[in-house]
Amino acid sequence: MTDMSRLACTGKWFFNVQAMSSVRVSGISKRYGNKTALDSVDLDVGDGELFGIIGPDGAGKTTLFRIMVTLLVPDSGKVTVAGFDTVSGYAEIRKRVGYMPGRFSLYQDLTVEENLRLFASVFETTLEENYHLVEDIYRQIEPFRKRRAGKLSGGMKQKLALCCAMIHKPEVLFLDEPTTGVDPVSRKEFWQMLRKLKDQGITIIVSTPYMDEAAMCDRISLMNEGRFLMTASPADIVSGFGSGLLSIAADDKLEAMRRLERLDGVLDCYFFGETLHAVIGSGLPVSSVSEALSGLRNVTVETAVPTVEDCFLELNRK
Repeated sequence: MTDMSRLACTGKWFFNVQAMSSVRVSGISKRYGNKTALDSVDLDVGDGELFGIIGPDGAGKTTLFRIMVTLLVPDSGKVTVAGFDTVSGYAEIRKRVGYMPGRFSLYQDLTVEENLRLFASVFETTLEENYHLVEDIYRQIEPFRKRRAGKLSGGMKQKLALCCAMIHKPEVLFLDEPTTGVDPVSRKEFWQMLRKLKDQGITIIVSTPYMDEAAMCDRISLMNEGRFLMTASPADIVSGFGSGLLSIAADDKLEAMRRLERLDGVLDCYFFGETLHAVIGSGLPVSSVSEALSGLRNVTVETAVPTVEDCFLELNRK
């Protein structure tokens, strides 16, 4: 049985429009042996919010998601989803949420159409009943409705999984790294779909290791090593970057990095795409950075606008 079907098989489905579509996480901790996966995590997601949990592999995102959708019990702390406790009210929560795990979790030997019909029947609904909710997504996978799910491309697999997670009109939708391994075009299309679902009042919590996807969310939490480093809107996180930032191009980037790391006033230096980013203190003039790189070929030093990724690295450094 897959994660999605295990979550679904809990009894008769009904949709209560009065229920609060919010998620509250209070002091959640979880350990696996000597490894701390979550360390006293707190989170509050409001009704109709598109909320992102941003962090690298191993940050604790999947463990947190499995606790929030009642597939895992925390060692300590409390989680409520749509007003129900994840331990005592797990059956009610499972009726009200959609879950798309990071690993493709549908039945690969069934066709697209068979998977959709199966998940609809589990929740005692039909594709036709909630077609308005998944219409935009379904139209893209409909040409492949007779194809086995295991034979779909990565992007089509994710769209099918999203359709199955939405088939019963959930109040809260949990998506754990839904765009990992998906091509850039499909990633863009996927986020456009999420914005449309948000416009229909669905609360969406999505995790991703891709920092550039943070801008698509209303608010985000930056997560690493089982803790939240900061929670705010992407714009507020970027505006809170407290140091100077330089973008540096050079033919020999490794030598440029070595020189910058030895320069007093450079707080951090790292690769950023095809350039280097250097975090500098207020007392270090840009001219000193240029002088430290003199003699290297094709060097340019420019002031850079911080991104969420820069903020994440800065928070980790501090």
